[in-house]
Amino acid sequence: MQEKLEQWIKWVEYDELMEGCHNAPHNLLGLHDFNKGQVFTVYRPEAQSIYVTDRKGNKRLDLEEVEPGSGFFGIYTEGRKYKAPYLLHIQYGENDVVVTEDPYSFQPQLTDMDLYLFAEGKHYQIYEKLGAHPMEIDGVKGTYFAVWAPHARAVSVVGDFNMWDGRLHLMRTLEVSGIYELFIPGVQPGAVYKYQILTRAGEILMKSDPYGNCSELRPNNASVVADLRGFKWTDKKWMAERRKKNRNARRCSPMSIYEVHIGSWKKKDDGTEDGFYNYREIAGELADYVLEMGYTHIELMGIAEHPFDGSWGYQVTGYYAPTRRHGTPEDFMYFVDYMHSKGIEVILDWVPAHFPRDSYGLANFCGQPLYEHPDKRRGEHPHWGTLIFNYGKREVANFLVANGLFWLRQFHVDGLRVDAVASMLYLDYGKNDGEWLPNEDGGNENYDAIRLFQYMNQVFEEEEPGTMIVAEESTAWAGVTAPVEMKGLGFLFKWNMGWMNDFLEYMHMDPLFRGPNHGRLTFSMQYAYSENFIQVLSHDEVVHGKGSMINKMPGDQDAKFANLRTAYGFMYGHPGKKLLFMGQEFAQYREWSEARSLDWDLLSQERNRQMQDYVKELNKLYQKYDAMYVNDCDPMGFEWMSCENADMSVVSFVRRGTKATNQLLFLCNFTPVAREKMRFGVPCKGTYTWILSSDEERFGGTGLANHKTVTAKKISCDGREYSIEMNLPPLSVTVYKYDYK
Repeated sequence: MQEKLEQWIKWVEYDELMEGCHNAPHNLLGLHDFNKGQVFTVYRPEAQSIYVTDRKGNKRLDLEEVEPGSGFFGIYTEGRKYKAPYLLHIQYGENDVVVTEDPYSFQPQLTDMDLYLFAEGKHYQIYEKLGAHPMEIDGVKGTYFAVWAPHARAVSVVGDFNMWDGRLHLMRTLEVSGIYELFIPGVQPGAVYKYQILTRAGEILMKSDPYGNCSELRPNNASVVADLRGFKWTDKKWMAERRKKNRNARRCSPMSIYEVHIGSWKKKDDGTEDGFYNYREIAGELADYVLEMGYTHIELMGIAEHPFDGSWGYQVTGYYAPTRRHGTPEDFMYFVDYMHSKGIEVILDWVPAHFPRDSYGLANFCGQPLYEHPDKRRGEHPHWGTLIFNYGKREVANFLVANGLFWLRQFHVDGLRVDAVASMLYLDYGKNDGEWLPNEDGGNENYDAIRLFQYMNQVFEEEEPGTMIVAEESTAWAGVTAPVEMKGLGFLFKWNMGWMNDFLEYMHMDPLFRGPNHGRLTFSMQYAYSENFIQVLSHDEVVHGKGSMINKMPGDQDAKFANLRTAYGFMYGHPGKKLLFMGQEFAQYREWSEARSLDWDLLSQERNRQMQDYVKELNKLYQKYDAMYVNDCDPMGFEWMSCENADMSVVSFVRRGTKATNQLLFLCNFTPVAREKMRFGVPCKGTYTWILSSDEERFGGTGLANHKTVTAKKISCDGREYSIEMNLPPLSVTVYKYDYK
């Protein structure tokens, strides 16, 4: 019988198996028909003996070791009375017997269509195929592993279920796809694993799973098997309503975003080193606070798995895994589901611009550049120390597009804020001469990235309508939010970085010097409708020595708070959706640090509590009057009443909604000088009703008195036929409502 076994064995493949470089182990291992009988082969180094039975423990068949000490066992048996799945009984010691189904007896779970679509870059559910997926095949429970490693000589799954021994679970490659796969019986959620990759240069790499859905808590970095199918969502109605929202509905809806770093919004005082809250633990308290403050959305920094806390989640190693710092994937699902139950939309920061060089991550994944561009002039950010995706490679583009869809679908998030878009659009971004390679036309535009954005945004809109994709783009690139059919990039919104830089520079000045720099305040309206903007005061403005928002303001403490209230009032009045970073709403004094909690104890101080109340009132006003948001992207929604009074640093403007009623007039004073009985031109006759002032005593202001209502008189002012007279408080924003007549 052993003669027939030796006749069947492909000895070249046997040698490759012994050397650990076989990339098609199913050819040699498992159950195979041969002549009129069957061949069983098993490779288990260190095993003393192995026998096979059916799944009921019957039909015992003892295997023999082909060569002493080889660990390769086999037997030829006449007839064909065995079928998969069957049991292997592997004895290592006297009382150490492992019983398992044979992993080499199962068929691939990727179809020819899967391989074709992935090669074309159009497999939008590839995350359901690649990675680690608990499943049942032929009545056997286990986990199916699949990884793309086209440059590898051989790939194994190693983990806590096989003593991290790369000899035990070699994977097979599927045709010319570069995808390796293996179903391992008995591996359940919670198992820890990596891929052991033998490169063509003979180096052995230990890589976490690019498509893995869970990771170990840093500093450990292995992947963890997770089952995303078990969570019971309660937001079915929410998701159905979301799909009905088109681009125009989104542009006309209120968006007041609270940007949050979960790890430092609040920390536990429980004696642990990190003090991290679980996603479930923080959901209720954060949702209550967001609702109390009147925000409509939260934006989460850095949720995808990352090794270094100080990167804030912007150097990602696990694109398909919520960070383990705050719990499991199911815990994060609960977080999003809970936010939806409270009517809060969730936006995630998403980082397709670059990835770190950590040895266990995507860098040189199978011994050569795979996810990164192979030319260093295209594939590296020299000043960031990170690598750049090869956007023109179909499988890489598929990885990124499917990843965006993964968060929108699997975790029900409502939008993605795409980080560092400018670094993707420009080939010379952050690079010196000689460090970048021009495009085929000699320019610095990255054509591959442009095509990716256009394709990506079209796919997102088609596959997950109603979601929003936001660009953090810091240059004047034209058409970021224009539809792709109009040769735009197809984003829905863009962060207004130009406004932010000009405005903060203006507010930082002593009021005595604001007059000559009046253009920094007003220039943004020259391009306000060139894109669909979000006005942002984000985390980037309160780190790295830039100072907190309150400490950017000039003057003594009273002046600082008055300036900041004025700044927020102007921001909320300006066209564009709104974003404030956590802590800014109560004027935290210290710069933000991911290592500590926000300074919530400041709310015991009157000034900080009053600032929090003021932001709460701004959000309340914002949602109450559609003039504040419905025409953000339409010139009819805004009109200067006066923008040329540079000497006094005073501006006035109106915001218009969908109806002639409840339109708003904003009067802004950027100097600490009160202007009594000052006259302002207004758009029409009628009654103007005071509704809010940043100078109210309840917010810490002077409380300069004004009549609750004032009637416009036919007195020409600011080029207007009608005008009103009022007391303009120092360093203030005052808001009146009126009906257009």
